[in-house]
Amino acid sequence: MSRLFASLSLFCAFCTVTSVPLFAAEPQFDTVTLAYTTYAQPRVFDAKVEATKAATVSAQTSGRIININHDVNDLVPHGSALLEITNKEQGAELAGAEAELARAEAVNNEAQAQFIRYKELFPKGAISKGAMDEATAEAKTSTQAVSAAKAQLIKAKENLNYTIVSAPFSGRMTQRFVEQGETISYGQALFSGYDNEHLRAVFQIPQQDLVTLQQLDKVNILLANGQMISATDINPFNFADPQTHSHTVRVNFTYHNNTDLQVGQWVKVIAEQTSKPSLFVPLSALHQVGDLNSVYRKSADKIVLNQVRLGFIDKQKQQIEVLSGLMPGDEVILDAAQYLIRSRAAKAKE
Repeated sequence: MSRLFASLSLFCAFCTVTSVPLFAAEPQFDTVTLAYTTYAQPRVFDAKVEATKAATVSAQTSGRIININHDVNDLVPHGSALLEITNKEQGAELAGAEAELARAEAVNNEAQAQFIRYKELFPKGAISKGAMDEATAEAKTSTQAVSAAKAQLIKAKENLNYTIVSAPFSGRMTQRFVEQGETISYGQALFSGYDNEHLRAVFQIPQQDLVTLQQLDKVNILLANGQMISATDINPFNFADPQTHSHTVRVNFTYHNNTDLQVGQWVKVIAEQTSKPSLFVPLSALHQVGDLNSVYRKSADKIVLNQVRLGFIDKQKQQIEVLSGLMPGDEVILDAAQYLIRSRAAKAKE
């Protein structure tokens, strides 16, 4: 009676036909007994690829551009020279700073030697207190002058180095704001680019998925070329968008093959979630005619065609979820196609 009521409710809810007997049971056909199991149900989100590091390189000195070594869309290694600026003025500043340091060191050597001599003579009364104080002050002043000259030398060297603009990290050039021969000034934008290895997938999730994403240890990122990447750096935002009430999620990952994946492309982020207990049948047990999905179920000494409503497909295990039409303990034919062929052949011989 419970089987009859289940069939009638299935007919009313999903407009299906009830199971009807077809052929006598044949023991040589393998069957599988159904039982509740849990599975990892994937949730798939559309995500956009972004760069975790992007920068606009600006001029740190002034001058005229004499050479541009890279252009838009070039892959640039870290530290590579992007462009060169005239360096005569900076070179002259460096030479002056070196000369000033040499002079300061010479004055300091003389002041320190005089301070040592006065320090030895002062206890003997050969040097007055005023002369000793003056020697002490000159020794300290000359030491500070050397430090200041060294600082100016460092600054001059840096200004000279700034005439060669280098890439702050490896990546791809996206914009060039200057041309060869232009005179640039301090702070003027020169190039823009991004790191093409350290990326992130950004997508939106509804409120009900926030807790699940926060508990996940990893997600899979499916690229357009079919490659799958596992990522463990998952960062769901703890605040929602006031307009859509959705949460942004960032998944950071590293990808070294920079010819297959670019910033701005779309990828699939697959988050596996544990489902409630469900019934599964092998894909080979499924009999499909148009939109009708059925299995051959063993009922006493008969085999009946039992219509089912299907859900999630587990391609790895080659099985499919049954939402309605079957119950735990039911036995279904493992290979529906083989059963149908052999049963029709046996019926034709009768």
